[in-house]
Amino acid sequence: MKLTRENITVPAKPIRIVQFGEGNFLRAFINWMIQEMNEKANFDAGVAVVQPIPQGLGELVNAQDGLYHLYLKGIEKGELINKRQLIDCIQKVINPYENYQDYLDLAKEDSLQFVFSNTTEAGISYNENDTLEHIQNSFPTKLTALLYQRFSHFNGDEKKGLTILPCELIDKNGQTLKEIILKHATDWELSAAFKSWINSACTFYNTLVDRIVPGFPKDRIEEIHEELGYEDQLVVEGEQFHLFVIEGDSKIKDILPTEEVGLNVIVTNNQAPYRSRKVRILNGAHTCLVPLGLLSGLETVKEGVDDKEVGSFLESIIKNEIVPSLPASEGIEEFANDVLDRFRNPFIKHYLKSISLNSFPKFNTRVLPSIVSFHQKNGSFPQGILTSFASLIKLYDPKNLKEFKPQDNQEIIDLLANLWADFYINGSTDFEIIIEGVLSATYIWGQNLNELEGLQIQLSQNLKQIHNEGISSLIEEKFSLS
Repeated sequence: MKLTRENITVPAKPIRIVQFGEGNFLRAFINWMIQEMNEKANFDAGVAVVQPIPQGLGELVNAQDGLYHLYLKGIEKGELINKRQLIDCIQKVINPYENYQDYLDLAKEDSLQFVFSNTTEAGISYNENDTLEHIQNSFPTKLTALLYQRFSHFNGDEKKGLTILPCELIDKNGQTLKEIILKHATDWELSAAFKSWINSACTFYNTLVDRIVPGFPKDRIEEIHEELGYEDQLVVEGEQFHLFVIEGDSKIKDILPTEEVGLNVIVTNNQAPYRSRKVRILNGAHTCLVPLGLLSGLETVKEGVDDKEVGSFLESIIKNEIVPSLPASEGIEEFANDVLDRFRNPFIKHYLKSISLNSFPKFNTRVLPSIVSFHQKNGSFPQGILTSFASLIKLYDPKNLKEFKPQDNQEIIDLLANLWADFYINGSTDFEIIIEGVLSATYIWGQNLNELEGLQIQLSQNLKQIHNEGISSLIEEKFSLS
């Protein structure tokens, strides 16, 4: 039996939320929170999901009428937690590339109040080629068009502004999104009244999200279907732990009843301490592990931390390089230890290939700050992290494509493919050419990293050893020095 609203009776809900993104994380984090508030605080919020790219899960979500099951697994206060929950807050998914008018019509929903998003670190970016007249490619331009439609439909009614909480893992995500939207409003020569409405009627919050979400449990889906009695192709798994940090005024507490239902949500005027430790330790460690693990033939995070060689090396990176690169703060070592325990969660399978999505933008956001601050403090570079950096560059070698297919910005994929192709065609042994090309890509790093004296040489040496001798040789060498 298929999981649909014909087979399970659940009430429809008014569209109060537009959500950009239908992926595993939002469904296991934001949609779960909405479900909790709906069930325990009569929040009565339905979600209209916007598929942010042409290819996605929208058709599948609609085929199940927005229904799916969430499994939360882990250990809480010493007790095994294994919760299953039907999530029914999603009312529909719209693919704007196929139904652009349906997308714009979301702006006319009288009950609409919130916007949530998670379009990866690459999602909140400025795209000068998008226009108001045609379907936009970037998330900020899509949202600009939606907001302008709402402003126009309701004649600039201040009460129809939206509360916008982006969940992309970049610093000051809400502030950055607002700045880009206002820039597009200028580019498109939209009225001063619209810009004023954005500033006065709409509220943008900076956020930080934290929950490990492995996603679809493909290895045991038949067992799950038998347990459920339904065919659910959108099952998602996540850890029990969750944290949502919202930076901004406390008015958000009046409209999101998170405290009432006991969610771990922190509203603060400064999320920086929470963000630094979470992004650079947890996410940074994930990002460092991906190329090390994949080149070592490992598939999951747990396999990585349990592997004697890779796991010990990753722990060394966290404790000897990432943590020392951060400002000293109470509880930071405990947080680092907890991260390793969360990685070892035996109840979830987090595939490294899943984490590898947009690896280079993630490396820029999550890992590069640790390289820079470590160098500033010590006058040297963190050797473990540079091993991971070189491994990432090797991972994008086209000769690896049979086992690993990069999912990244096409410009980045093309850059690495061309650098490696030239290397092989020329029969070169000069790895500095590859490294120089990668480090000079300012559209990835926001700067020319060749200007960091000594970085190019060390990365070139690492890449040469990985290419010629394999990743194990370099891990053994560097770990012996740590």
